Amino acid sequence: MVGLTAAIALQCAVWGANPASYNAALQDAQKQQRPLLVLVGASWCPGCQTMKTRVIPSLAKRGGLKGVSFAMVDADAEAEQARQLMRGGSIPQLIAFSRMPDGQWHREQLIGEVSETAVQSLIARAIRAQQAGGETVAGAIGN
Repeated sequence: MVGLTAAIALQCAVWGANPASYNAALQDAQKQQRPLLVLVGASWCPGCQTMKTRVIPSLAKRGGLKGVSFAMVDADAEAEQARQLMRGGSIPQLIAFSRMPDGQWHREQLIGEVSETAVQSLIARAIRAQQAGGETVAGAIGN
């Protein structure tokens, strides 16, 4: 029973209310001055489900999402938002945005099912880029 309760609590912590809506995560990233991490996927996509049910929860359980604001965007239910975020049509896409001192966003992404280590590296690079004011890449991510 404790294991089930912990799994449910972890799922809530990772996904938030619906999961964490993109707009709420963007606002949190701006308020907390930390990178925004977005997983774009779909319920029918096996790689997306692996990222959603294994990779991200495992990383969250070990505290790997503490330095970022996280959201998931469903490519079918939120097609316009997904289209604005994605580069290319392949899913899943894990996108990290770091806010630069000039207000622009640095963007980096991973495409496809990737390892927890690859996600950790992406998050670390996003945090470093934001802290250092890394190279600016044009492109707004707001709605």
